[in-house]
Amino acid sequence: MLILITYDVSTVEKAGMKRLRRVARACEDYGVRVQKSVFECQVGQTEWIQLKARLLREIKSDEDSLRFYYLDEAAKQKIEHYGIDKPMDFTEPLIL
Repeated sequence: MLILITYDVSTVEKAGMKRLRRVARACEDYGVRVQKSVFECQVGQTEWIQLKARLLREIKSDEDSLRFYYLDEAAKQKIEHYGIDKPMDFTEPLIL
């Protein structure tokens, strides 16, 4: 499944900076950064359960925001992109 993850972590306090790094690191472990706080993650059901649990443990729900957008095949075909960093084709091997 393709999931778009967006987040906004409060960095007013030093602890927020640490949370921000941990949230970004979790997303990097499962997906590709498409904007500063936006990741596209192509994951299976088991990976998704693990990633979601990891992210929910990291944030402070009274200070941070975390959103998951579940994209089906129809939605994937409607994505438009302009500018740098071409979209990643998850059907091809990921060679960076």
